[in-house]
Amino acid sequence: MSPFPPSDEASGRGVISICKGPDGRSMLNQLAYAYPMKLISPSPTPNGRSVTVFALTYGGGLVSGDRTQLSVRVAPSSRVSLLTQGSTKIFKAAGRDVVTRQEMHVTIQGDGAFVYLPDPVQPFGESVYRQEQVLHVESTESSFCMLDWVCEGRSARGEAWDMWSWTSKNEVRSRRDGAEATTPADALILRDHVVLDDDRDGLSPETLRRRMDGLAVFGTLIIFGKLLDPLGRFFLEEFACLPRIGVSYVPQRPQQTHLSAGKGPRDERHQDERANGILWTAASVRGCVVVKFGAPDLEQGRAWLCRMLRDEGTLEKVLGEECLHCLK
Repeated sequence: MSPFPPSDEASGRGVISICKGPDGRSMLNQLAYAYPMKLISPSPTPNGRSVTVFALTYGGGLVSGDRTQLSVRVAPSSRVSLLTQGSTKIFKAAGRDVVTRQEMHVTIQGDGAFVYLPDPVQPFGESVYRQEQVLHVESTESSFCMLDWVCEGRSARGEAWDMWSWTSKNEVRSRRDGAEATTPADALILRDHVVLDDDRDGLSPETLRRRMDGLAVFGTLIIFGKLLDPLGRFFLEEFACLPRIGVSYVPQRPQQTHLSAGKGPRDERHQDERANGILWTAASVRGCVVVKFGAPDLEQGRAWLCRMLRDEGTLEKVLGEECLHCLK
């Protein structure tokens, strides 16, 4: 007898559907999954602003050849936070041609909001991993914030970017209501594609390690939509105030603006970033704000991102403090 609950979903598939309930609050309309994927949603709190769903894997990771496919649909005026309960471990591959895959397709309707702030992917030595995350926004009112990050592996065992291959592709597409994904209406807004490959152009694993230049974690944060516009502007304005190469660092006076009032001086954050070796950049691309960051230590990177999101405050205001669970 199988120890897993019965499911109508094919192996590795999961479905999350969020809608607006009769009381005006977001609620689960559908939650289904099949091994090796597992989805759980805790009971909502009395003051909860969104539905929280945790995406898990049995044993805490994916073994060679595993594949998961997750479909998420967010109805108008509903909110959902998709999180994890720990890093997604990618175990050693049986061979370079045996790929472990994860795919996620998200459709956001009307003024719905989707936030994906997981723990990082942790590829073990000699692992092969590819992931693809596609977000379809069906309205100019749709909003999302998505974090995609990866750490160096099992540092306690001496691993440092020793995987065979790690590939991540993120796409944002605009789709008119009712249009199919294959129609011309499914227009590409943004594509972000990162490849870390120890054998790319004949390079050795040591060369890949050197190319990471001492970073233990590397990530991408993508912000889109009207609800989260203040958060995107915050990152752009903070990046514009960073000291530039060739310019002497002069601490700025604390500025009490709508972005930083009561949350700690901007120059204090700059000093912490310099002391902890945090590197980051931000740019606006066709309505999306794309933030790239790296840190020499996973927990330093986690603390920096959590501080930035909390100092600005929009995510907690719109979706509740639960959405930052993985960054605390």
